[in-house]
Amino acid sequence: MSHKPLFSRALSLAPERLHFAAHSHHLWPDASFEAQTQAWIDANARADRKWDLVFGEVIPEAQAHVARELNLPSPDSVVFSSNTHDFLLRIFSGFERRPVRILSTDGEFHSFRRQADRWIETGEAVVTRIPLEPFDSFAERFVAAAEKGGHDWIVVSHVFFRTGQVFDRFEALAELARPEGPWVLIDGYHGFMATPTDLSRVADRVFYTAGGYKYAMAGEGACFLHSPDGFCPRPAVTGWFAEFGDLSGPPGGVQYRSDGGRFWGATFDCSALYRFNAARRMLADTGLDTATVADHARTLMRLFQDAVEDGRAGPLSQAVLLNPLAGDGARARFLALRQPEAARWREQLLAGDIVTDVRDDVIRFGFGLYQDAEDVEHLIAACARL
Repeated sequence: MSHKPLFSRALSLAPERLHFAAHSHHLWPDASFEAQTQAWIDANARADRKWDLVFGEVIPEAQAHVARELNLPSPDSVVFSSNTHDFLLRIFSGFERRPVRILSTDGEFHSFRRQADRWIETGEAVVTRIPLEPFDSFAERFVAAAEKGGHDWIVVSHVFFRTGQVFDRFEALAELARPEGPWVLIDGYHGFMATPTDLSRVADRVFYTAGGYKYAMAGEGACFLHSPDGFCPRPAVTGWFAEFGDLSGPPGGVQYRSDGGRFWGATFDCSALYRFNAARRMLADTGLDTATVADHARTLMRLFQDAVEDGRAGPLSQAVLLNPLAGDGARARFLALRQPEAARWREQLLAGDIVTDVRDDVIRFGFGLYQDAEDVEHLIAACARL
């Protein structure tokens, strides 16, 4: 079954393009166009009273969507911002000792990698990075390093952005988490709505951050943080939205909301949350959920992977497939192939209006609802001509 009608506006704007970068900049569904318009209407019809609607209806709906998707015990643990970097800064600001001792990996996204490097330069952090490779032993090596102790903050991705490999030892890390430290942060950006994720067993002990730019189909600006009660109760980097609600704190001092709202920032563009809510309603109305969308993508990935492996995709058979399809477990929504020619392949495909993306020597092919088997066959044929 084709789901392209859900994306008719986006597809019609570039009808000859094949967009195999759903993992990078997911196309927006038609429902988000109406949502963006509604955000404009609400802002101008209500003017100064817009925020009553946003905090009274738009944000609670978005919190409920996130909570259902991740099986969180309460939507009140969820707060939004324009990007996940905001949340890195707010959590980091909550540590009372310096330098902050951080355990992480050499495969984290640039928002953390760059910021951590700068914290090292200023003496504010000491970072231990566990190499992803060899990945077969990564989970054991990372958990073992965490269990050795001596860290204030443990930061790791669910799905690694460059290679698509999956880390799922959340419970082992949650066992180590304490309000006094260490704190555990899961970067879920490439896992959220890419693969079913259940945090119910660890939600009381781990932070989780992700956003809507990719698989949630909401575009930029719909990022969120889930925070466990009692962890980082008073972030030093704080916005004025955090002073509304059920407050706690020292008499005469700066008080904070006692739920996830303690991580609120300040005024932001809320239209992304309109788009996020609309995309979630669209999925519900069409009987789709993350599992069914992942199955659709997996079917397309299988077609492409088979072509790579049997030589029908031309020189791509020379590449190392870093995250091959295997079993039915959690996985990335893209295939990552490593080869020195990756950047040149990407440029040649782009010249033919086929969009992929490259990270160093890794070319990534992302799959989603707005593609079908015929699109994959066109992709295979184009790869064969490289």
